[in-house]
Order: sequence, then C-alpha cells, then structure tokens
Amino acid sequence: MDERQLRILRELGELGSVTAVAEALLVTPSAISQQLRLLQRSVRVPLTERDGRRLVLTDAGQALAGAAIEVETALARARHTVEEFVDRPGGEVSVAAFHSAGAAFFPLLLRALAGPGAPVPRLADEDVPQEDFPRLTREYDIVLAHRLDHAPAWPPTVTATTLLREPLDVAMPADHPLAAGRRVTPADVADEPWITVHDGFPVMATIEAIAAAAGRRLHLAHRINEFAVAAEAVAAGGGLALMPRWTMPRHPALVLRPLSGVRARRHIDALYRPERTARRAVRTVLTEIRSAARTIRGADN
Repeated sequence: MDERQLRILRELGELGSVTAVAEALLVTPSAISQQLRLLQRSVRVPLTERDGRRLVLTDAGQALAGAAIEVETALARARHTVEEFVDRPGGEVSVAAFHSAGAAFFPLLLRALAGPGAPVPRLADEDVPQEDFPRLTREYDIVLAHRLDHAPAWPPTVTATTLLREPLDVAMPADHPLAAGRRVTPADVADEPWITVHDGFPVMATIEAIAAAAGRRLHLAHRINEFAVAAEAVAAGGGLALMPRWTMPRHPALVLRPLSGVRARRHIDALYRPERTARRAVRTVLTEIRSAARTIRGADN
C-alpha cells in the first residue's frame, strides 16, 4: 500500500462513492477503482463492499481509513520539516578544498559568513589526485577541485562551476639569471632542477608538456605537493617550480615568470551534487565562493 491508495480509501469513506472521489481528486473513476484493487491485494480482509449501487467501507476498511489520517498527518509533518530545512538560511555547510585553494578561499569565506543567521562553514583540506575529487562530493556539500586546462571534464555525476582559470608560472629565486626576462620558454628551463608534485596530481601534466616541448627529460629533483613548502625550497636554491599565479601568497625571495610555448593553466572548480543546492544555505555559500574568486582574481590587477 502507498500514500495515494490510503488517501483514496479515506476519501471513499468520507464521500461515499467512487465517482465523488474521482471528481475530488481530478482523475477518472476507473483510476480510482484500479488503485482500490491494488490496495486490496495487499490486505487479507475485504476493505470495501457493495451497498446497493454504492461501494462502502467494511469495518476493516474504516479502521485502515482512520490509520490513513495518521499516515497523512505524519507525512505532512515530515514534508514541512524538510521544507523548513531546505529554506533555512543558516545551518552547517561542509566545504573541502585542495591546499592552495583552501589558503586563498577559506579566509574570505569565513569573513563573508561571519554575520548572524549566515550558514556555518565546516572547512576541510583534501589533497587528492584529480580523479578522486568527484568522489569527495559524497562527504562534502561543496568541493573545490583543480584540473588542467586540457584535462577531461568532470564526470556528469557532479555539477561543476568554474571559479578561476589560473595561470601556472615558473617560480625562481629573485637573483636567478632567468628572472631578468619577462617570460621563459621550455628551452630556457629544461636544464634546471625542478621541484614538482607527486605523480597523479594535475601539475605533473604541465611538467611533462614542458619536457616534450624542450625535447628532453627534466631533472625532477624534489617531489613536494604543498606549494608553500615548494616555495621555500625554490627560495633555498633547490630548483624551479610551477606556482599558481593568484592563489599563492607572494614569497619575498621569489619571482614568477609566465611560460611561453606550453599551455600552463588550471581550472579551479566548485564541484557538488545537484541535490545539495536544494538547500538555501548551500546556495548562499556557493555565491560567497564565487565572490571570493572574483576577489582573488582582482587582487592580481
């Protein structure tokens, strides 16, 4: 039995005929009769009987119709609770981000949502290979993920909102000979030691593209995923590194130079499951994340 069948039984008890129930529910009498037959199959005793030309409820039918009132009341209460939850402006919203995005977005998000009645962000850092970001949407309302410009799109199981298309520049000590130029080429940097991420993380594809453009393998001296740590290694003379232009704080001992001849850019996207945005609080946080992206992009100008 289901909610609709119970409602029909209840209406039959109150209105007294299949025709009247059909008119009240804006369906045909045959549709009402079919639902009553389906309901009867799930119950061992008769629920209706003939009284002349009228179809009336048996004692068992009247008992079940009374229970139907309780069911309908409970379901209405449950729907109201869900609607209140969905429309509530506040409440917790979980957001995960890879490290450099977290460093750039989280402070702006916390400040923007500090007022009374605003959603309460629950923040987490997640440093995972690119293909694992969509799976994080099972655990978090919003996931800030990154992929390279030419990488495959995110799977259709998640919705993606692009926040930034961020250039990746070559970081070097301020006194490095290449720092005198405005740009560098793959040939310029191919013989330098490199500090780069572990295999499986998006930046590695750009390192491979630099090597292909230069026609030789790069010397990968150090493997460091965290850009802030890599920046310190670059400053100490450990090698060159690719650094995001906007989401990393400027290191006083380093300069960034754009790379010519190779597409070096990453997308920073907000990933989420479509049903999560039914909540007003999640939509509010998404709006603030987009605003934070404009602030981060504008700070470079």
